[in-house]
Amino acid sequence: MRWWSLANLVSNVGTWMQLTAQNLLVLELTGSAALTGLSVSLQAAPGLLLGLAGGAAVDAWPRKLTAAVSQALLGVVAVVTAVLIAVDQLNVGVLMALAVVTGLIATVDAPACALLGNDLVPPRDVPSAIAVGSLVHGVGRLGGAAAAGVLVSWWGAGAAYAANGLSFLFVAAVIPFLRPAAGAVTVEPIAAPSAGTPAGSAAAGTRRRGTGARDGLVFFLRRPRLVALAGITAMSSVFGRNYTLTLAVLVTGPLAGGAAEFGAVSTVLAVGGVVGAVIAGRLTGPTVRLVGTMAAVGGLLQIAAGLSPSLLVLMALIVPMAIVESVSDTAGTTVLQTDPPPHMRGRVLGVWRSVSTGWGLAGPPLLGLLLEWAGARGALVIGGVLIAGAIGAGAALHGRRTTAGSPASGPATAPAAPAAAASPAAPLMPAPHTGAHDVLPVPARGA
Repeated sequence: MRWWSLANLVSNVGTWMQLTAQNLLVLELTGSAALTGLSVSLQAAPGLLLGLAGGAAVDAWPRKLTAAVSQALLGVVAVVTAVLIAVDQLNVGVLMALAVVTGLIATVDAPACALLGNDLVPPRDVPSAIAVGSLVHGVGRLGGAAAAGVLVSWWGAGAAYAANGLSFLFVAAVIPFLRPAAGAVTVEPIAAPSAGTPAGSAAAGTRRRGTGARDGLVFFLRRPRLVALAGITAMSSVFGRNYTLTLAVLVTGPLAGGAAEFGAVSTVLAVGGVVGAVIAGRLTGPTVRLVGTMAAVGGLLQIAAGLSPSLLVLMALIVPMAIVESVSDTAGTTVLQTDPPPHMRGRVLGVWRSVSTGWGLAGPPLLGLLLEWAGARGALVIGGVLIAGAIGAGAALHGRRTTAGSPASGPATAPAAPAAAASPAAPLMPAPHTGAHDVLPVPARGA
């Protein structure tokens, strides 16, 4: 796990270097902010359209081989881009095509690397390992953005792409030496049975339990905890987590600050996220209920931030906002990784990649419209009210349904059906889930 964390730290630094350089490169080539945004969308589009297929591939293929090959391919794409920049043969069309290729590879790479990391720790260490992943992501983001500024100013955007390519190859080189921890939950890849396989054989049983992408989607929709987690996360992501947009408008508008002040706010936000990751490491049994509680608290803090009379008050509120967000993320991704049975986890991550890409693309334009209509303060306050109100309403509805369905309030009921067969029309705040087996996926390299 230490080697894996080190490799992912190197990779995250490289990824943030490339993301920073890519935006600057598109602006340099086109002078268009719209085309810069289009390059980001094209890279994310495969995750929206093919995320489920990528997750199914991860369930079907050998995990270590899949992760190593996908990392190596991402490294090759980055190095090829660096070479094209060096020989002055990179144009906008080629850059956009390479962005699409990167997104396609990432649909397989992200769940493969996530589930490979799951094998490296025993179940009891899952929350701590997730917190380490969040910490690695935060430190990599800070270090990568800073390193990109130096590399791009000295040697140009190609240097950042080359460095990121080497970081991918470093991860690919580490993977073959990783070994599962004692007690870790692992699963063999699913192999489709041959035509002559007896109906009662183990392979036939594997086939009946579902081996395709559609099975992953059906499983997700029938799992109340996962549906609830998606609803909570979507609300928070669209109306509460685009702080680079809402806080930028608030600081430079009503609070009369400038780039320096917004830089300070961004730094405090990043530091708060790191602190939150450390705190989240003490979680032992995260649940969707905890995710909802943290998201609701974050919504209330966002309301207070929108009403901040000064930059100093805003800075004081940003720290707990970042901590709550980090704890909520850790708890949510633990549930996402541990709720499905091992043979379904790749496809569940694939479904999550598709839906999260959807609200990730839709969120900024919707929030931008809200900012234009209500202003920075209004957008923060309205967003916070929507988040806290929706979660509170879901919790109240779940409480009423639980009370109405309890044996004390009605006729005796039969034993509950397994969670996998639960109705898709699940309450927003399901009962806690106590199982813990896997680790949060480290943020997708190159995604």
